[in-house]
Amino acid sequence: MVRADGDVRPPRELHPAFGVAFDWHSAVHGHWCVARALRLTGDAAFAADAVPVLEHHLSPEKLASERRYLEHEGNEGFERPYGLAWLLQLAAELREWDDLRARRWLAALEALERLAAARLTAWLPRLPGAVRSGEHSQSAFAMGLALDRARGAADSEPAAAIEQASRRFFGGAGAAPIRLEPSAHDFLSPALAEADLMRRVLAGPEFARWYAARLPDRAAENLEPVTSPDPADGKLSHLTGLNLSRAWMLEGIARALPEGPERSGLEASSRRHRDAGLASVTPEHYAGSHWLGSFAVYLLTRRGISP
Repeated sequence: MVRADGDVRPPRELHPAFGVAFDWHSAVHGHWCVARALRLTGDAAFAADAVPVLEHHLSPEKLASERRYLEHEGNEGFERPYGLAWLLQLAAELREWDDLRARRWLAALEALERLAAARLTAWLPRLPGAVRSGEHSQSAFAMGLALDRARGAADSEPAAAIEQASRRFFGGAGAAPIRLEPSAHDFLSPALAEADLMRRVLAGPEFARWYAARLPDRAAENLEPVTSPDPADGKLSHLTGLNLSRAWMLEGIARALPEGPERSGLEASSRRHRDAGLASVTPEHYAGSHWLGSFAVYLLTRRGISP
């Protein structure tokens, strides 16, 4: 929020840790992407370039400055829910990484992590219903990221709040209008994100019954990948990312259902979207390149899907 002259300064001054991309949330999940790649690959050549960047940005001083910005009066809704959810994923990645450097970075991040969790936990009960957009404001996608972190951190209060809100928003919902998707600027599917969240909340048979009512006629299996009419456009490039997020959501949903034709159909749809999405991840246009890599890594490493 801009309240005085001092509230408008270069991004690297306002956000010394996460002012290094097109927007704050992209910088956050860019750091998550680097941390995840380092943790899973152990590639020494990549680490030589990447570790100093994380060391520089995830310092106690820089992260304390980020926290002060979020705590400033008028910034209570800053990056809620999307950016806050990705911040929680960054914390989760560092917490799962058995590495001295990661533990040091996590210690510097923990105060900001607690604030992000508290902001989302306080926000959910106030919502009269879900935000069913296909962009950053969508509630289901952020709730899924935040729930995974809460469970991994054994943080019971946020986990309970997310589970309760999930059942309230989506538990008694009728059939989702998935055939109306996507809107022109979507990078998330409202219907699939709800199902991807609920497979985390409901036990197997309960989720299968919910899914049959929410997405009847096996509609998700018939989804086809989409093509952006202009990958250089900041909004229209979202459709490129939609293929990637659909792919991981379809896979997660499939794994939560019993073996059978429906599960096989979802897996086939996931593969179609995966192939189309990954083929579109290029450095050609910054409109997409500043965020699509994170989505590709989330998909390829099956983040959010239990082994």
